[in-house]
Amino acid sequence: MALTVLLALLAVFLIMGVHVTVALGAASLAYIMIKGLPDVLLIHRMIGGIDSFPLLAIPFFILAGHLMNTGGITTKIFAFARSLVGWLPGGLGHVNVGASVIFAGMSGAAVADAGGLGNVEIKAMREAGYDTDFSVGVTAASSTIGPIIPPSLPLVIYGVMASVSIGELFTAGLVPGLLMAFSLMIMVAWYSWRRSYPRDNRINPCYIWETFKAALLPLMTPIIIVGGIATGIFTPTEAAVAAVCYALFLGLVVYRSLTWRHLVRVSMDTIQTSAAILMIIASAAVFAWILTAEQVATLLGDALLGITDNKHILLLIMMFIVLLIGLFMETIAAITILVPVLMPIAISAGIDPVHLGILLILNLMLGLLTPPVGMVLFVLSDVSGVKFEQCVKATMPFLVPLVIVLLMITFIPEIALWLPSAMYR
Repeated sequence: MALTVLLALLAVFLIMGVHVTVALGAASLAYIMIKGLPDVLLIHRMIGGIDSFPLLAIPFFILAGHLMNTGGITTKIFAFARSLVGWLPGGLGHVNVGASVIFAGMSGAAVADAGGLGNVEIKAMREAGYDTDFSVGVTAASSTIGPIIPPSLPLVIYGVMASVSIGELFTAGLVPGLLMAFSLMIMVAWYSWRRSYPRDNRINPCYIWETFKAALLPLMTPIIIVGGIATGIFTPTEAAVAAVCYALFLGLVVYRSLTWRHLVRVSMDTIQTSAAILMIIASAAVFAWILTAEQVATLLGDALLGITDNKHILLLIMMFIVLLIGLFMETIAAITILVPVLMPIAISAGIDPVHLGILLILNLMLGLLTPPVGMVLFVLSDVSGVKFEQCVKATMPFLVPLVIVLLMITFIPEIALWLPSAMYR
């Protein structure tokens, strides 16, 4: 009875458009009251859900990304990517993807990529004669690389929720992220051949060297983060602090593009974003505790294992469930709800938790490109001045290579697991 009320209330709140934090908290409170449990249990469980040292990485990675955006780093990254691949047919499309790969090592969030690089990329592509639908589509799709290549906010949250090494998750995301970029560049090449898109001037080693020197210090950011974690110099949380210190050094000392006014605005943006994420995690922690107490994961696992014991088919079923959830729920909330349900099933079926994490995050990234939530599409609609419906239509073809990569990683787990296996196991 209480569980039915919980799920029904959550569904009604989400359909009404109530913020997911309030929806999860209110539905959980109703369950606690029906069960006759102390009201204070809600607060205790919420505090316990965010009382985790690794979660400190979230505000620091967000702050580092904001500092990089505000400090004018994006233009240097775009120029360097343009010097490397701009000479290819449809050059700016390839530049778009390449810049997202580089920026992924700094921000760790798809929305930050779309908002930070999107304005620069779409403007440059329009001026060069590229169709608006192509410019928006490739910008949206390439932004999903951000949460796969480390550092990644969703992977940090998954690691905390699933008690999985964040260092292993970070290294596991490198190859899939590069594979996503390669598949999107194939799509860009196909579009360029069909539409006869232009290319920049021929490859120029001198220009590459100049843009590389200009972007060298920002390019060191992912090396510091990933290298420091891989070598054991610091933990992922400490890596986030190091990223902030380095971003401040670049913005205040090297480029002198940050002012005190910028710092105040960036700090306030970071506080707002971090508070929103942590409130979702806190509310979802109560909801996850209830699902665990009601043995929902066990019941669902028994049902799925009753259908098949084939690991790959189970993964496909779970990914379908994740895809449906991702269409209607924000990424962070989806992770915090899905992990307690899917993790016991994955362990029972012998699925590696690191493998599941990469699949889960990549699958949820597709939700950022699809209505009705589609956060990346809303951001790009605002940045480009294109209607939301047109952004959806422009992005649909670019889902094809991303789905292919998702299926490849599903059936060939070594794509994600060989690097962490070599470094950590």
